[in-house]
Amino acid sequence: MQCCDVLFVYNPEYVHKKWKEDDFFGYQYLNGTNPVMIKKCKQIPSNFPVTNSMVSGFLEKSSSLQKEMEKGNIFLVDYQLLDDIPANTIHGRTQYIAAPLCLLYKDTHNKLKPIAIQLKQTADPENPIFLPNDKEEDWLLAKIFVRSADFNLFELDAHLLRTHLLAEVFCMATLRHLASVHPLYKLLIPHMRYTLQINIMARNNLINEGGLFDKALSTGGNGMFKVLQKAQDSMTYSSLCLPDDIKARGVEDIPCYYYRDDGIKLWAVINRFVQSLLKYYYPNDSDVLEDTELQGWINDIFCEGFLQREESGIPNSFSTVNELNKFLTMVIFTCSVQHSAVNSGQFDFCAWVLNASPTMQRPPPTKKGETTMEDIFQSIADVGSTVDILAAIWLLSSPFSDFIKLGDYPAKRFTEEYPQKMIDQFQLDLKKIDKEIAHRNKGQEFGYTYMRPSLMENSVAI
Repeated sequence: MQCCDVLFVYNPEYVHKKWKEDDFFGYQYLNGTNPVMIKKCKQIPSNFPVTNSMVSGFLEKSSSLQKEMEKGNIFLVDYQLLDDIPANTIHGRTQYIAAPLCLLYKDTHNKLKPIAIQLKQTADPENPIFLPNDKEEDWLLAKIFVRSADFNLFELDAHLLRTHLLAEVFCMATLRHLASVHPLYKLLIPHMRYTLQINIMARNNLINEGGLFDKALSTGGNGMFKVLQKAQDSMTYSSLCLPDDIKARGVEDIPCYYYRDDGIKLWAVINRFVQSLLKYYYPNDSDVLEDTELQGWINDIFCEGFLQREESGIPNSFSTVNELNKFLTMVIFTCSVQHSAVNSGQFDFCAWVLNASPTMQRPPPTKKGETTMEDIFQSIADVGSTVDILAAIWLLSSPFSDFIKLGDYPAKRFTEEYPQKMIDQFQLDLKKIDKEIAHRNKGQEFGYTYMRPSLMENSVAI
């Protein structure tokens, strides 16, 4: 797709070719639409009783599960937020949601592969742990259930809540509290372009009663609001700050994690840009303390967006320039980089229904050795739900004709010479990162492009 002077290329055919492979299943936790859930596993959860005898055959020879955990090679993805969520009814038929736990192993070739999957949160004889050496159809169906759970949780948490709805919180606070001549209004408002419009469209077409989520997702109906409530209750400031989140999940060193690598570079560049502007407008901490518009802005975000949840870690005031710098970096990163990371790959990864079934029409299997390919086809979403989702993700993966890339500020709201110089430097830094990403992707059959600044909208606009 051509947009302005930028070429957007989609590659769902690659996913169609690779979706069954275990290493591609693992790859998606690093560079797919939901790259924010995987974490290092230092101890097997008590409700996921994986034993060494179950998985030793998938580990390095003479090694053990405990040894690999100590080496930092075992990772966990836990869909606990989907536990006890009421399932949707589509065309009069009850749907099903899994709340899986998935254990992954980074092998000696630096490939990340699943080695154990449990589809419900409670350990039980009728909730078996599926393994790669089980019957092929058993293992494949277990992975399909995980991918379906991932699609539902990613759309509601990583995408809707943590980018669209957060951007709306930041936008409303900006419009309420910062005058149009305020330097932070000038800084932030370009990163809020079209956000209210696209969110109103989502309310009217996606999450409304009878909307797309009701028609196609297993979490549609009352379920999606329960997921959103649980996700908001667990959302923290540190999880929104990429460097903190990477450290907390223990994934600093895992190879080929392009979401992390590109994101850390972009976080640093945005942070430097914000810092340079704050140095000009807020020379001292006292300037931050005495800015009543700014203090009203952050208090509004704390009260209206995070419902005064102190445990979230979101500040309700600013005392220092450094505090303000970090928070503004998070806001701009969320509204641009993070949204691009979770939004732009939807058509690539989710167009092939077997890789991201929006709903499941049969319950998770309770026994091993009985699954057939017919069972798999009867379990995934029907044609109607698939077509509805396909149309939506094509639209959501397609940029507007008046696309404005990250770092472009055509309105030129800053009139002073110094801020304009800082914007020029910001744009140069972004171009450098863009070239580095393009160079890395050369020769790769499926390059990671979702965080290229030249392909990234300046705001949550779609």
